[in-house]
Amino acid sequence: REAELSRATKVTLDNLFERIKEGETKELKIVLKADVQGSLEAITDSLNNLSTEEIKVNIIHSAAGAVTETDVMLASASDAITIGFSVRASQKAQELAEAEKVDLRFYDVIYQLVAEVRDAMEGMLEPIYKEHSMGRAEVLKTFHISRIGTVAGSMVDEGRVERGAHIRVLRDNVVINDSKIASLRRFSEDVREVVAGYECGIGLDFQDIHEGDRVQFYVRERV
Repeated sequence: REAELSRATKVTLDNLFERIKEGETKELKIVLKADVQGSLEAITDSLNNLSTEEIKVNIIHSAAGAVTETDVMLASASDAITIGFSVRASQKAQELAEAEKVDLRFYDVIYQLVAEVRDAMEGMLEPIYKEHSMGRAEVLKTFHISRIGTVAGSMVDEGRVERGAHIRVLRDNVVINDSKIASLRRFSEDVREVVAGYECGIGLDFQDIHEGDRVQFYVRERV
């Protein structure tokens, strides 16, 4: 249990600022791998310049080459994050990083690398979202209803649609709108979801939707 807890609470760029505020972390340890020695030196200088009175940036290991299992184990044992610049990790190193809960990040532009570490230290790092597809439908007819707006009468032909999900409108395979479902109805009743094989009315803030448009439904998960 102690080993699992240790893995679950390792430092990441996402939780770094909270750990600084709570006094748990005064040092950001980094295992750095890059394509060439020149890149290592430039990145090391830039990262070291980010050190403040509250937190020091400490590159505990740096070398040219891909991220290896040894790099991940060092980061895990030292509670460090692992950064790769213009290199990637081997499959086994990637799997080990997931198992050990080691924050493994890759960059190809030095400015982006330094900016993301700085934003993490300042508590301004933007969250990362992953998209999960829910279903698809075809717009059969459109209506305009006062106080509701545009409603797309649609046939769900794959998966399902849920009220509040994100919706992407495609016309000739070109995305023309990406927003959220405002309302979802079957006949005259509000419903929570509609599955494949059924028709529904999808309320949108987007006005320019046409018969024959295809719509995709998805949710975004913060990761």
